[in-house]
Amino acid sequence: MTTERDEAAPQALAEPVRRVGGAWIALFGAGWLGVWMAQLTPVQLLLPLQVEQHVTSGEWTDSVVAFGVISAIAGVFALVTFPITGALSDRTTSRFGRRRPWIAAGAVLFAVALFLLGLQSSLAGVGLWWTVAIIGFCVLSAALTAAISDQVPVDQRGLVSSFISAPQAVGLILGVLLATTLFTGQFFGYTAMAVLLVVLVAPFCLVMPDAQLARSDRPVLTVRAIVQSMWVSPRAHPDFGWTLTSRILVNIGNALGTTLLLYFLMFGLRDPNAEDDLLLLIVIYTVFVVVASIVAGALSDRLGRRRIFVLAAAVLQAVAALLLAFVPELTVTMVAAALLGLGYGTFLSVDQALATQVLPDPASRGKDLGIMNIATAVPQAIAPLLGAAVVSWLGGFPGLFLLSALFGFAGAVAVSRVRSVR
Repeated sequence: MTTERDEAAPQALAEPVRRVGGAWIALFGAGWLGVWMAQLTPVQLLLPLQVEQHVTSGEWTDSVVAFGVISAIAGVFALVTFPITGALSDRTTSRFGRRRPWIAAGAVLFAVALFLLGLQSSLAGVGLWWTVAIIGFCVLSAALTAAISDQVPVDQRGLVSSFISAPQAVGLILGVLLATTLFTGQFFGYTAMAVLLVVLVAPFCLVMPDAQLARSDRPVLTVRAIVQSMWVSPRAHPDFGWTLTSRILVNIGNALGTTLLLYFLMFGLRDPNAEDDLLLLIVIYTVFVVVASIVAGALSDRLGRRRIFVLAAAVLQAVAALLLAFVPELTVTMVAAALLGLGYGTFLSVDQALATQVLPDPASRGKDLGIMNIATAVPQAIAPLLGAAVVSWLGGFPGLFLLSALFGFAGAVAVSRVRSVR
């Protein structure tokens, strides 16, 4: 039902009430598939191999630390880029709309940085261009995420959000397969990801309806106003604060539980077929992420409930981490991969829908979702360095997985405090 506020609001700021069609969703999902292949294939394969070429000590922890430092530096820039890009897109009055210019600019920057990354032969160059690539990723994904709250009605957001999470799982395995079979080698691997990114994002960018914001409706555009807008008071908007806290905790837990999985197989389980078994684990994880995200997203729309799904997802991930900590066997690791996929797939789709329903102001959707996106990207960036430190300090992988479980349970507690959304 259209409310008085919807009728009175400018078109660009009104709460959407018309359901998006299958073509919109398909192009949206294809765009995210390109984004995730371009971001996850380097993180999981290309970047670690590139870094390892420059680490001569022979110690696996040194390679992880070097990779972690580069990821952490990029994470710092992501911390700033997400909300600032969102705030600027909220204020964009281009005739092409608010989000489309940022989607296009982010995709081009991301692709160019990946291409140049494939040409680097020093750690400094790798660090520089990966940081630029992450800035492009943040610009692009901040604008794409905001399209949900701009154009998708509340009762469809669980399903549509699953077309962010399902492509994430598919993009990981598809990107790794392409980079290890068709586009082998550093240069061709990065170049392929750059080309696929542009090819898959461009159709959605070109055909997406994007209402133009009138200058009279634009929030104040000054450096001071943008900086001040970065603070969202948890006292005034507690549900935003609890949702953000939950997202940070669950994503840190998931990152700790998955980032060092190859090293866990190699040095924790002493698995002689670690690389092959890692691919099997990724397939198991991917299948459960895809199924869980689509089913849970659609079911949460139908039931009109979000919290219970997010809470259950956080607990499932914590239980999987406990299995890895206390029963370090390959068969149990496969069960844990399934539980992690089930939990994380559910979390990705339903939590994204939940986040769009606790935003403080329709005029700042891009900025507020940019802040929410920090909680997804930054934990992944710092996880390699943090994970290596935890394994060293706590005497092995059990301590790492116990910490992962603690973060999962804490995320469940945080989301249970949300009150405005069922």
